[in-house]
Formats: sequence, structure tokens, C-alpha cells
Amino acid sequence: MATSQPPVEPIVESGTPVKRNTSRPPSTDSFKREKNTADDDVEVQVSTKDEETPVTFSQRYRPFILWSLAMLILGWWVSATVLKATRHRWIVQTLFAWAFILIIAFRYIPNSVVARPVSAIWDPLVQRPWYKLPYRARLAVGWLCLLAIVFGSAFGFKLEKGTTFGDRAINVLGLFVFQLGFWATSANRKEIPWPTVIVGLFLQQVIALFVLKTGAGFSIFKWIATLASDFLNQAEAGATFFFDADTISKHWFFVNTLASIIFFIAFVQMMYYLGVMQWVIKNFAWFFFKIMNVSGAEAVVAAASPWIGQGESACLVRPYIDLMTESELHLTMTSGFSTIAGSVLAAYISLGVPAENLVTSSVMSIPASMSISKMRLPETEEPVTRGHVTVDRGESNAKRPANALHAFSQGAVFGLVVAGQILTNVLTVLSLVAAINGLLTWVGRGFGIHNLTLQLVIGYVFYPVTFFLGVPRAEILTVSQFFATKLVANEFAAYLQLQSLMKTAPLSFRAYTICSYGLCGFANLGSLGIQIGVLGALAPSRSKVIARIAFSAMVCGFLSTLQTAGIVGMLL
Repeated sequence: MATSQPPVEPIVESGTPVKRNTSRPPSTDSFKREKNTADDDVEVQVSTKDEETPVTFSQRYRPFILWSLAMLILGWWVSATVLKATRHRWIVQTLFAWAFILIIAFRYIPNSVVARPVSAIWDPLVQRPWYKLPYRARLAVGWLCLLAIVFGSAFGFKLEKGTTFGDRAINVLGLFVFQLGFWATSANRKEIPWPTVIVGLFLQQVIALFVLKTGAGFSIFKWIATLASDFLNQAEAGATFFFDADTISKHWFFVNTLASIIFFIAFVQMMYYLGVMQWVIKNFAWFFFKIMNVSGAEAVVAAASPWIGQGESACLVRPYIDLMTESELHLTMTSGFSTIAGSVLAAYISLGVPAENLVTSSVMSIPASMSISKMRLPETEEPVTRGHVTVDRGESNAKRPANALHAFSQGAVFGLVVAGQILTNVLTVLSLVAAINGLLTWVGRGFGIHNLTLQLVIGYVFYPVTFFLGVPRAEILTVSQFFATKLVANEFAAYLQLQSLMKTAPLSFRAYTICSYGLCGFANLGSLGIQIGVLGALAPSRSKVIARIAFSAMVCGFLSTLQTAGIVGMLL
């Protein structure tokens, strides 16, 4: 935690990105910073554009309300830890309770209370000796740490059933092949920010280890996934009102899934009104800004993508889209392609996909998208939001809801629009793919090929990529065809086919897990049009740049989720 707050320069509101001197690497690199700037903090702002209003009852008595709530949570934690029926969940309960207590406490406790003691130990023992080392020495240490955690993960744990060390060795080789491919196709290999790449890969590995190889990590993510699943299932109460229990039990996509989506989006809009979502995104963005040395706008978009989706995440930095550098725009799109949105999490869960796989994959893909994007298109300009993390909802006062219930109602209407878009897109895209496959089958029969489809053709193209993910040999073509379906159609169609296959001719646990992780992202041709449309509308002056780099970002986002699946394969 930083000990000082540097002066913040005004945020530029107009102009074009400034070209940086590329004769030497940028001085703001996390491995190259001098010791006098190493402890600089980043200013985090949340812009809501509120007008000055008289002090309300809740504002006047907020301290009493918050401290009463903190005491209530503390009492719940003590009771839940003591009672035999809930004692076994002490890890999750402790994290849940004390997280809220500390959030409330630090509204009134200065950061310096914690920052000063930590800084007194961190600065002389870690930070100063570290930055006295030459840059190349620090970089070498970083590579050694990365290699140690990769090989330790692959070969340091007991094998799961149906897995061999040969499978894990293929995963390790695949990771190196992926990085070699990104390096070979980089737009500017001399400017690749290797510290960002190293940290991104290291974080992916750490998250995977924490979830899959520690009891606490699995319990926490399992609890998050179970909480999300149970919460989304509450939408069935509303759906039952319009249909009946027998219809709900059939788990129709039109009934169960779309009802959950509408309910979830309405709830998120209410959380935005209460400021909860801004707080979550702001702190995620601060974390990734500090450890990966990306600009404020990039950090916000990447941190928000798993929660609110590819289009909405870009709207959080709406005032700066027009000023983004080409590298920032590329990362903005890549992060959207490599993750899923919370609004469709309900859809995947209702299809039977393990919720913990979905949550873990999205979190792992945040640092992955950053490292891959910066390898493919390194930063050669100076972002105007370097040093600033600003969350801007971009709402005018006239459109702001009057209260939380009004926000929930507005969110429900917006959820209906999103559900309608999902319904029509899935219906039309699946129909279009079926039409193309029908034509290909007809043409293929003329050559003696009776099952020629688009998925089969692209599946063979993806065969070597799927091989490097460590999928068992007999199932490589099947899994690669699911990846082809995701790219050509969308992840909904791929998950539908995957769950249908699991009922008739199920895949092995290893193949299914890798496949479910690899499908968890928005990288498909339909989303390509969405990204170009959304960002083009937000930044008309950058529309040509956006269109030029969009396909590259989609490929990077697609490979980002596959890389996540490959890293998970090391631990199976």
C-alpha cells in the first residue's frame, strides 16, 4: 500500500494521443521505475455527475447505520462460527463477514493507519533492494519465478484420474508455443512490455492453483458460484407466475434462462444506483493497474468485463474512448472477447455448466487478456489516462433513477431488451449455421463426404491448438469442433451442444473441464460486430482504427480463453 499520494495532472478532455519516444522503453514500467516513483499510488475516481443536494436523513445518520450494520455482521460471524450446523463453513463466513466489516471501517479509518506500518517494513526490506537491481536482473528473476510456478504446477502435484504427466507436459509446451506465436506476430517486438506479460502469466497460474489445489480457494470460489446459482434461481418464482411449475421443470431456454437474465440485469442496475458495482470495479481496476502497469482506462475496462460485459464495460470510460491509443483500444476489445458477462452467467449455469468453472475462467482471463494484447500490439504512445482510474457511468441527471426501486425497474426493462437480443441472435445465428452446413453437406456428398460441416472444417484447423491444451487424443477433434462452433456461432450454441453430448456420449472429466473453460468467452463473429458497433459509436473519430484491429483483438481474446483452459489442464 502506498504511503504518499502524488499530485495528479488534469485529465485531458480533447486532443490526440501523444507519440512517445520509442528509442528506449517507457520509464513507467513496473520493472524499470526508479525508487522515488515506485511507491506512487494511482488516483481512483468515481464520476456520477450528481448535483449538490440538501443533506438527507440517510446521509446524516449514515455513520450510526453503518456501524450498527458492522456490529450485526460481527454478531452473525460469531454465531455462525460457534454453531455446529454452520461451523464447517468458517473460511467463507470469515472472509464474507470481515470483508464487509473492513469496508465499513475504512470509510472512517485513514489509510495511513495501515499504510505507514506496512511501508516501514516493505520499503527498506523489499522495495529499495529490488529497485537497486539492474532492469535485466529483475526481468531474469521474473522469468525464473514464472518458470518455477509453471513447472511446479505441472509436475509437483498428484495426477488426477485419467491424466498422465505426458498430458501435463503437453500443456506446458502449449503455453510456450502460445507465447512464441504472440511474440512472432507482434506488431512491435522491441516494445513488448515483458513485465506485464510475466505478471499476467504468473497471475493466471496463481489463480488456477488457488482454486484447484487449495481447500480454501476451492471453497471460496465454490461458494461464490453456488451463491450466484442460487441467487439466479430466484427468477423462477417470477417465471412460475406466468407459466407453471411443470414448464419451469423442463428448463426451457426461453423460460428459465431469459427470466434469470432479466432479473440479474435489473439487480445489477440497482447495485449501480447504490454504488456497489462502482466500488467493486474501482478496486479491481486499481489492483490490475498497480501490478500490470496498464493505463487507468484499460484497467477499468478489463476489470469490468467479467461483471457487465464487453459493450457496457467500455461505457464506463466513455469520456476517454476517443482519446485512447491503438494499444488501449486493442486491449479494451481483447478483454471483452476473453470473458463473459454476469448477465449471461445465468444462461450457462442453467445449461449445466459448473458455475465454479465459469467464475474461475473469467477471473483468470483478466490478466491473460492484458498480457496477450500487450504482446500483440505493444504501447508506443502515451495514454492520457496513465495514472488515473476513472469509473464514469456517463448518465445525465435527467436519466438517473429516483431511488433504488426505480433503478431496479429501469434495469428490468433493459434486461428485457438484452434477453430479446440474445433470443433473436441465438435463433438467427443457429439457423444461419444450419443453412451453411446444409449447403456444405450437399456439396460434400458430390465428393463422397457425407458429414461436411463448417464445424468439421474449422475443427480440423483447430486440431493442433486443441492438442496443445492437453485434451486426450481420442477427444481432440470433438473438443476442437466445439471451439469452432463457439467462434462461428457463439458460446451459447457450443455449450448447448456440449451439454447435449454429455447426456448421450459423455466426454472424459479432463476433456470436459478443458472444453468448458475454453468456451467461456465472447470471442465469436457476432461479438466482432458488436464490439465494432459499440466502440465506433463511442469514438467516431477512431472508427477506422477500431475496425482495423478488431479481428486481431477477437483472435487474441479467443486464444486467451484457450490459454486459461490449458493452464487449468496442467493441474488436472
